[in-house]
Amino acid sequence: MLALVRLLLLALFFLLVCVLGSLYCLLRPFNPNHVCRFAHLFAAFAPVLGIRIRMEGQEHAQNGTAVFIGNHQNSWDLFTASKAVMPRTVTIGKKSLKWIPFFGTLYWLTGNILIDRKNSAKAKGTIDEAARRIREEKLSVWLFPEGTRSYGRGLLPFKTGAFHTAIAAGVPIVPIVVSSLDNIRLNRWNNGEVRVRYLPAISTQGLEKGQARALSEQCHQQMSQALAELNG
Repeated sequence: MLALVRLLLLALFFLLVCVLGSLYCLLRPFNPNHVCRFAHLFAAFAPVLGIRIRMEGQEHAQNGTAVFIGNHQNSWDLFTASKAVMPRTVTIGKKSLKWIPFFGTLYWLTGNILIDRKNSAKAKGTIDEAARRIREEKLSVWLFPEGTRSYGRGLLPFKTGAFHTAIAAGVPIVPIVVSSLDNIRLNRWNNGEVRVRYLPAISTQGLEKGQARALSEQCHQQMSQALAELNG
């Protein structure tokens, strides 16, 4: 019964946020503060799902421009990791997200950057465009370097796009790690505490394009260690 009530509330909340949010964004489409605003709104629904979110390491959050990277677990990321999104931060997501009913329109109008993963030339162009926007518009971007959901398999290997973007833009990498979400159940009243931790920023000053792989391995190691600590 509890799961059914939550599903109904979730569907209603999702529909209202996406529809009314899209209409709101039409007043100022692609404003870079929209993503933070709606990300925090989705995170505010977490208590309805029986989830408590504990933020850690906020002193490492960058007020200036940065490339934020996070571990990508499952659909619950929308209500947990979203709490960590900073102002003037947009995400880089696959182009197909645009076609998800209701959500896709909101995702597009909030100013996120869409990437065509099937076309490597276009994907590289998107990375260059993101680096340009970071420099010229003083934006930050958020990426999931695993490129897909882990579904409880731990931290998957990283792709290098996020690290090429940070090096090209000359901004630091800020890793964000969210504790395991695989035990969340809609029929459980209390789904416990989810810990969201900012790790110290990693400078990219002086790095060249060929060092992106080494940078990704450094970040993967630090995030793997932090994930083990959070889950422990």
